[in-house]
Amino acid sequence: MESIKEKILAEYQKGNVVVSNFEGLQIAELKEIIKQPVDGLLYDINRNESVILTFIEDPKWVNDYASTQIIRELKTQLEEMKSKYEKCINTISKFDAGIIGMYDL
Repeated sequence: MESIKEKILAEYQKGNVVVSNFEGLQIAELKEIIKQPVDGLLYDINRNESVILTFIEDPKWVNDYASTQIIRELKTQLEEMKSKYEKCINTISKFDAGIIGMYDL
């Protein structure tokens, strides 16, 4: 039987991520798991604030908490960029439609 480390690394090579929860190890496609809202993502990887602060006696909570805040900020920036991208595409589509309309004269 392969070790947990080997399993995690093998899944990573396939584009997956392995998370541990109450049901044991779970495999998720990395590109899919990050599509969910940030609270669900942090919950799935046991990195939401309520879980982290439960283990405040463990010094690694500081970096876990920092990671949570970084993930939240990255997701916020990603959503803002997606919104700006969609607005640009919308504007370009309207512009293209106007140009095409000019040639129909």
